[in-house]
Amino acid sequence: MTLGLVYHMPFWRDRDGRLREIEGSFARYVDSLAPYFDEIVLCVPVLTETSGDGTLIRARNVRLAPLRYFDGPAHFYPRLPAMVRGIVAFVRAVDVLHCRVPTPAAVFAVACARLFGRPVFLLVVGDLRALLPSMPYRGLKRLLWRSYTWFEERGIQWMVNRSLTFANGAALASKHSRAGRPVVQTQTTTIDAESIAQRIDTMTGDAVRLFAVSRIDPRKGLRVLPGVVAALAERGVAATVDIVGPVVGAPGDAERAAIVAAAAARGVSDRVRLLGAVPLERLLPLYADYDAFVLPTLPGEGVPRVLLEAMAAGLPIVTTPVAGIPSLVTHERNGLIVDEPSADAVASAIVRLVRDGALRRRLIQHGYESARAHTLQAQAGQMMDAVSRRLGLTLRQPVVSVA
Repeated sequence: MTLGLVYHMPFWRDRDGRLREIEGSFARYVDSLAPYFDEIVLCVPVLTETSGDGTLIRARNVRLAPLRYFDGPAHFYPRLPAMVRGIVAFVRAVDVLHCRVPTPAAVFAVACARLFGRPVFLLVVGDLRALLPSMPYRGLKRLLWRSYTWFEERGIQWMVNRSLTFANGAALASKHSRAGRPVVQTQTTTIDAESIAQRIDTMTGDAVRLFAVSRIDPRKGLRVLPGVVAALAERGVAATVDIVGPVVGAPGDAERAAIVAAAAARGVSDRVRLLGAVPLERLLPLYADYDAFVLPTLPGEGVPRVLLEAMAAGLPIVTTPVAGIPSLVTHERNGLIVDEPSADAVASAIVRLVRDGALRRRLIQHGYESARAHTLQAQAGQMMDAVSRRLGLTLRQPVVSVA
């Protein structure tokens, strides 16, 4: 059984010929599905030059059906005529098609799959419509982005109405479900059962070390973090914050500049660091260096996988109740949820964590429970069980090692 997988995350081959993915979470997802198939073929953009370390695809049964490199929809559609033949050949060569959406090539691949009689399943990981209010575009650019969002949303729902569909979190599952065709809720993740930490507490040093992992763009609420550090200082809590993540396009450049400017204006430039993108294999161990995880994100998320990464590392988390986050985070059980992504609200939650050790330790322990329930192995097993039953496919069964 050959699985064809469509997404927009770039790949490349390293000097040893091994496949690497630029960010990391998608590589781990591919590896989690690999035991269920004889072969996985990735229809993804491919870089002609390497880009940092990346994350290695460990499975040996994965190969590429490369697309010309593109960086977002504005680059994809002008290149589409040159890609069509490759997309058609890719779909014809696989037994079942899987698309993570939103991604611009998906609707064309699904149309081909229907033409050739290939079964399809989807994983919806984001909500473009919910992003509109936070996009920084004005004038013609805003009109074009709204038009693209309308087109992409129509395409996603067209695919969902004709395919077995999973969605990242309850909000996305509810949005795309229709009468007689419910969407299956799942949770994207990057964590292995073996990677869950054991520490029982944090905040044992002189200063509170805050950690945020996110793409740098206006939709993530990161601009409030310098204000959080300043507000904590006013309340007698010394704190620093490190932000890890890539800058996303021109809006990301503007957001990074805004964060730097906010830190300077609040007099906390020496306590706010933007560390740039860090490959997943080097990122996961970094969580252990911090005391709490903050993600004051805005609407448009599914359920950010970084929340599970923080839970698995034993970090109490502070986040917002947008999109699918409440389907993972329960206030005062495995995290603290603030009603608004403001510096004052986030700082108040951090102060609670500092002053209430029992609360902090309870959040950590329940975070571990959530992480154990949402490992890569658990997610893949649940999804592939549904794929096998609902699509009538006979999949390989992973070999379970016995200690």
